[in-house]
Amino acid sequence: MSGKRSIFEEVSETEKQQAVQPGMIDRGRGGARQAIRVWLMILFALVVVMIAVGGLTRLTDSGLSITEWHPITGAIPPLNEADWQAEFEKYKQIDQWRIQNQWMELDDFKFIYWWEWGHRQLGRVIGLVWAIGFFGFLFARKIPIGWTGKLLIPGALGGFQGAVGWWMVASGVTQGEGMIAVASYRLAVHLGLAFVILGFLAWYIFELGRDERDLMQARRSKETKLFSLSTGLMHFAFLQILVGALVAGIDAGRSYTDWPLIGGQLLPPDATILDPMWRNFFESPGLVQFVHRCLGYLLIIFAFVVWRKGSASAHLQTRFAFNAAFAVLSLQVVVGIMTVIYAAPWQIAIFHQFLAVVVWTLILRARFLTAYPIATSLRGA
Repeated sequence: MSGKRSIFEEVSETEKQQAVQPGMIDRGRGGARQAIRVWLMILFALVVVMIAVGGLTRLTDSGLSITEWHPITGAIPPLNEADWQAEFEKYKQIDQWRIQNQWMELDDFKFIYWWEWGHRQLGRVIGLVWAIGFFGFLFARKIPIGWTGKLLIPGALGGFQGAVGWWMVASGVTQGEGMIAVASYRLAVHLGLAFVILGFLAWYIFELGRDERDLMQARRSKETKLFSLSTGLMHFAFLQILVGALVAGIDAGRSYTDWPLIGGQLLPPDATILDPMWRNFFESPGLVQFVHRCLGYLLIIFAFVVWRKGSASAHLQTRFAFNAAFAVLSLQVVVGIMTVIYAAPWQIAIFHQFLAVVVWTLILRARFLTAYPIATSLRGA
């Protein structure tokens, strides 16, 4: 038991450090923020790769090569020639082989099989990385207060994405219905959900990059009008991504290869030949490509307006974020035109898809900074 201390007695350096500990309010709330952030970055990168592999799977017409969905046992590929032949026979039962791919030999089938198997396997890897990270941090009690529910969201959406993926593939695994590809609207749902998952991961990465005290202070300086505009831009970009998936689903990007006209005229020829009328917006190559073009024009115009507002922000980092988003979106428009002119070769098509991920992330970054601005010193301004 320590004795009484005189009010004039000097305090040691160790006791000073024990007495003055800033951030006591946040103690126990922080968790392993940086470790979780790194884990989410890994998941983000894996999802980006998944989107690219999915695009290549579509471009190589490989998506229907595996005609069954076995979430667990499906991880094991054919191990011998008999297994390969059995898988090939299953593929021969569907319309895609009967109408389009009767020329295929077993080696040709193996090529498309490996693309689809790799795509599904990558999905399993993402699910495993999420589960190991989430439950590891949970059992170690390293998840910050209020974050358990947040971190559950990507995992739940990822599991749902697997079911959506099979729902998409099932639309093309048909017999006697004349289907040689998946339904374009189901492809749009599948891709759209991937971008939603990316959006949650990106937002959480942005949040975890700053401590709670900083975010609470920054929220008081929220640029409400600019936040609303960037939210509108985010929704508009998402709509364009969905329509882009419709274009990809029916190879509409190769239907007309002239620009700025389409089929030599302002409106595509035979744009509304399908009945009922609504089917044309999902299945008419000319009309779907035309809608995608028009939305692209409107998107870049709206993005310009938002960029002009963003460039007037008082915060340097916010201005830079809007500059980056508008610059890459402008590049995306140019690449989109090239994709049309060159009839969507896989190299340009994949780059176009990858740029959509970059644009999406940069728009989210700009939106985040309007909600949580980073204060700029007078010298920095």
